[in-house]
Amino acid sequence: MSIKTSGLHHVTAIGGDPQRNADFYLRTLGLRLVKTTVNFDDPGTFHLYYGDEAGRPGSLMTFFPWPAAPRGRRGSGQATTTSFSVPADSIGWWRDHLAEARVTTGRIVNRDGEDVLTFDDPDGLQLALVAHPQGDPRAPWDNGFVPAERAIRALHSVTLSVTGEEATAEMLRELGLNFAGQDSNRLRFTAGEGGPGAIVDVLVTPGTPRGLVSTGTVHHVAWRVPDEPTQAAWREELLDRGVKVTSILDRQYFRSIYFREPGGTLLEVATDQPGFAVDEPLLELGRALKLPPWLEPDREQIEHALPKLDLPRENNPELV
Repeated sequence: MSIKTSGLHHVTAIGGDPQRNADFYLRTLGLRLVKTTVNFDDPGTFHLYYGDEAGRPGSLMTFFPWPAAPRGRRGSGQATTTSFSVPADSIGWWRDHLAEARVTTGRIVNRDGEDVLTFDDPDGLQLALVAHPQGDPRAPWDNGFVPAERAIRALHSVTLSVTGEEATAEMLRELGLNFAGQDSNRLRFTAGEGGPGAIVDVLVTPGTPRGLVSTGTVHHVAWRVPDEPTQAAWREELLDRGVKVTSILDRQYFRSIYFREPGGTLLEVATDQPGFAVDEPLLELGRALKLPPWLEPDREQIEHALPKLDLPRENNPELV
């Protein structure tokens, strides 16, 4: 394809209890809640966006927390691991920090020259912290829970699990990603200049049962484009190639299209603009429930249906 993504925009997963979700991602992982809104297709459910100070594309992990939903199942046709980038000398600190928070971790392994620490969030979503030896220049969210010199920088990569790699690899190449190497049954592809935030690993596990998307699993993975005209051109190219793709959808903070790669994972192409300061100041991000204009007439009903959510003051430190 003539259009290429520069890297990951966000990863969206399904959580359980929203307060437990916020406590873990804010206090344990030290991310910032940059937007408190609702699932536009299911307004009785929160949509929580976590990221760096401004919620820049590439830093974002988002959740639909459905307390009553059953536990999902990791398997083929899913993004099975979401990885965050941390400073090169901080993996040991994170292992100890997570142990203090009573989070069970795997052993530290070295993969492609990077130290990797894997663990699950409270709903069973598999996460990893990855320390790139050359570092990551992206600025962390400086808060009171994790020291800035140890803090998560942004997304590092995602892992797609498939039973066969050929068709998935072909589509990733069509999306502008480059094959970067293979380690046993793991194939690495990179976008743009590569490095943290621009990596997808394809894990090939023949015979693995299909995953079930529900609590503790990834719903979709989003890739970046700079603006709507680029997105529209990409959509036309996908349609020309016979890919079933949605119309362009207004997500208030970006515009989106969705389609599935041949292995089964739902992918999104999201614009970098307009961003999360479009409806509230930077210092107040995440503080109040924000609704798109078409849902504002139903605000009272929506607020009544949503569970209570308490945020730590560190999410908006200059306002307290």
